[in-house]
Amino acid sequence: MPKIKTVYTCQNCNYQSSQWIGQCPQCHEWNSFIEDVVAVSSGSRSGSRAGKSSVATPIQLSKISTKNIKRLSSNISEFDRVLGGGFVPGQVVLLAGEPGIGKSTLLTDIAKSFGDKKILYVAGEESADQIKIRAERMNYPAENLYMFQESGVEQIISAIETAEDIALVIVDSVQTIYSEDIAGISGSLPQVRGCTQLITIAAKRTGVPVVLVGHVNKEGVVAGPKVLEHIVDTILYLEGDAQHMFRMLRTTKNRFGPVSEVGIFEMQEKGMKEVKNPSELFLEEHVAGTSGSCVTVVMEGYRPLLFEVQALTVRTSFGYPRRTASGLNANRLQVLVATIEKRTGIDLSGHDIYLNVAGGFKINEYAADLAVCLAVISSIKDLPMKEKSVVYGEVGLNGEIRRVSHSEKRSKEAKKLGFEKIISPETAKSLSEAVSKALSKGYNLDSGKHTKQNKTKHTTEDKRNSPAKEL
Repeated sequence: MPKIKTVYTCQNCNYQSSQWIGQCPQCHEWNSFIEDVVAVSSGSRSGSRAGKSSVATPIQLSKISTKNIKRLSSNISEFDRVLGGGFVPGQVVLLAGEPGIGKSTLLTDIAKSFGDKKILYVAGEESADQIKIRAERMNYPAENLYMFQESGVEQIISAIETAEDIALVIVDSVQTIYSEDIAGISGSLPQVRGCTQLITIAAKRTGVPVVLVGHVNKEGVVAGPKVLEHIVDTILYLEGDAQHMFRMLRTTKNRFGPVSEVGIFEMQEKGMKEVKNPSELFLEEHVAGTSGSCVTVVMEGYRPLLFEVQALTVRTSFGYPRRTASGLNANRLQVLVATIEKRTGIDLSGHDIYLNVAGGFKINEYAADLAVCLAVISSIKDLPMKEKSVVYGEVGLNGEIRRVSHSEKRSKEAKKLGFEKIISPETAKSLSEAVSKALSKGYNLDSGKHTKQNKTKHTTEDKRNSPAKEL
């Protein structure tokens, strides 16, 4: 009989303790410890190893060939882009996202695109009737989709090993499966960790790729122990705003391809539609010649995307002006507004500023700084940007424009979509210079200051030279 040992494991960082602790000493999270049961063999570990006759020998890496490794394409170019070219035999992919974001719809689209190749769909959350309704809505006859309504991990592994010609296994979701040999209910820390390890071992042994659907917590990360992300080979996040139709598939870990790659999809009534040219789609409703609008280029992984940054400035009705941002860090907007006031002399203290990234996406890189500044200045001066202009660059606190990565890719993508005037760190060194090059009607901050000063000077001289009014 094995000896049973009870430990307490932190759900956030996997730190273990022999007793319950209120605050984790490693990650400092409160109330994150859950009881975990570990089975320890009664026999000595050294004795069990001594009984084995086979000994593993090191292999020279140069003699290992990768020619026999063939990727399995999903026939969806945006999904293959994120994976690095398709599924690798035995690869375990964890697909996470908020409820209702479209995870099951995306996986049904992948099963549909596989054609005649068999797909094993392990349904732990939905019934077969519900999945059938979704397939009919997507015009998918599902002749290659085999349903397996079972939550026991031993039965799932047995189905993977005994089924013939299975190309892909989908488990929806990892929080619903359980093992009778592991303590705890389904969804608990020991169950999620143990079942994922068992499925990963089975995938490596059979060479069948597996997609695990995972839930996210309120912080937006994968629910369950942190060690879960170390077990799987690839982690994909499906993100998007519920108010918009676009979905963005990101990869944060990939042992068989690049990290931080992005795939763009459009949620439609009949399923997910891949967007092969997202920049053109995002700018489809862009209205040229309006003030407060600026087009910028941001990098999502190794992919340049064009977005429209919109700014609206109105006189404040209160003593403290508002600074509201949608799709951009509000603290970064505060810094850029202070830089505009200090380096250009434009007074924004009496105006509310509302910033929006069209399409519902979030921009995290500083390459959009210059576009934010020019959009705000364009709105406050009520002057539109020059036609066919695109802007990118980081703005420093001294008003200088700093270089950003992948400048050639950004410029190439902008020119491909018909933008002729590119304002970047290569063409403008300061914020004032960028303003004079970007705004229409030849607006110049310096000339504006001189004109104001000369006007004041002439007014004073006119008053001196004018005859005194008679009393």
